[in-house]
Amino acid sequence: MGELSTGLRQATAEVHERAHRSTYMAALLAGRLPLSAYTLLAEQYLAIYGALEAAGDALAGDPAAGPFVIDELRRLPALRRDVEALGGSVEAPRVLPATATYVARLGAAAGDGPVFVAHHYTRYLGDLAGGQVVGKVLERTYGVTGPGALFYDFSALGSPSRFRARYRALLDAAPWDDIEQRRVADEAVRAFELNIAVFEELAAATGLPAAA
Repeated sequence: MGELSTGLRQATAEVHERAHRSTYMAALLAGRLPLSAYTLLAEQYLAIYGALEAAGDALAGDPAAGPFVIDELRRLPALRRDVEALGGSVEAPRVLPATATYVARLGAAAGDGPVFVAHHYTRYLGDLAGGQVVGKVLERTYGVTGPGALFYDFSALGSPSRFRARYRALLDAAPWDDIEQRRVADEAVRAFELNIAVFEELAAATGLPAAA
C-alpha cells in the first residue's frame, strides 16, 4: 500500500466529502441552528471521545499504536467544560443511537492498534482542520468563546501545520504491512460512515429535513 498517510487520504476522500455535505453540518456552518443544536453535538462528542481516549489509554504501551497517544490532543477535559458551559449534561449526556453504535465500535479499538489509529486519524485530524471552522462559527454566530468552544483550542500543540507533518510521519513509520495498512484504511472509511450516521440523527433531532 506504500505510505499509510497517502493511502488513508485517498481511501477516505469520497466519504470525507459526504461527511462535509451532511445536512446537519451544513446548517451549523451556515449559522442556521440554535445553540442548543450544537450543545447536542458536544454531548455526542463527550461520549465519543470518552471511548476513543479510553482506547488510547489501553494501547499506550503498544509499540505501533502507542506513539499516537499524545496528551496534547486529548479533548475530554475541554469537552466536559464545554458541555457544562453550554447547559448540557456531563454526567448523563443525551447519547443518540448512532452515537451508541459508534462508541461500541470504539470499544473494540482498545484491543486493536490498527482500528484505534484509524479512528484516531479520522477524529483528531478532522478537528485540526474542518473543526477549526466550527470553532470560528461558534464565536462569530453564537458569541461563544472560551468554555463552550474549548474543544477547538489546540494551542498546546503549537503550529498546526507542523503537527500535521509530525502526524503523517507517525503514520508512515507505523510498522504495519500492506494487510494491516489496508485494515487501517478500511476502518477509517467505517469511522467516517459512523460520523455521518451521527450527523443524520442530529439533523432529525434538531428538526432538519432528511438528506436527499
